[in-house]
Amino acid sequence: MEIIDRWWQAVLAGFGGTEPLVLAPWPVLGLLALCVLLTVPRATWRIFGLYVTFVHELGHAFAALLTGRFVHGLKIRLDHSGELVSSGKPGFSAVFSGFWGYPAPAVVGLGLVASTYFGHASAALSIGALVLLGSLVFLRNWAGIAVALCSALAAQLLVLYTPVRAMGWVVLGLGLMLLVGSVRDLFKVIGVHTRRRELVSSSDAYILATRSWLPAWFWLMGFTVAVGGSVVLSGWMLAAMLA
Repeated sequence: MEIIDRWWQAVLAGFGGTEPLVLAPWPVLGLLALCVLLTVPRATWRIFGLYVTFVHELGHAFAALLTGRFVHGLKIRLDHSGELVSSGKPGFSAVFSGFWGYPAPAVVGLGLVASTYFGHASAALSIGALVLLGSLVFLRNWAGIAVALCSALAAQLLVLYTPVRAMGWVVLGLGLMLLVGSVRDLFKVIGVHTRRRELVSSSDAYILATRSWLPAWFWLMGFTVAVGGSVVLSGWMLAAMLA
């Protein structure tokens, strides 16, 4: 079909590279305001937060695959909770895959910001479109499939129809939104351990504590370092791109 051929050619063209972004202060402030508007208010977070949860669960899935675990599937629920089912040897692989949930949106956000800094925004968009499309094989519930389909469709449309000059801005915006979303989720999981203890059994930090000899606060610190480091590095690159 012609549309599939156009899409594939657009994906391949994305690996040709783009010019690094040179930013002016006011457009960056406007972009940051838009990112906050989409990620902080509860009404918009109900929608965009599902994408952040999707990236969170994909972080678990890819970390599991990297350590030789078999991924049976993942679920995403409309209340922003998720579940990955994988099997393999207990110990390091289970702990490693369990850790890379909350840091995943921040690390991906850092990668997207870095791609605009180094002039590879179009490649990042193409890779993201392929990853989101491929991730559909992991989904095992209807809500998760709907979230994945919407995310994958949005990524494919961005690859097809984003003008070359706007590519860097689109990728930068996506990266910043994931970074803000990751910080919001980090505060949420810390709040579960400090104020909403009745929900602590569903926390990744609590689950990691049961799989290792390290306490939950250690894993919360690990999440904080990974997310905070991604935000700081992204901020440094954003400042370096300012004209």
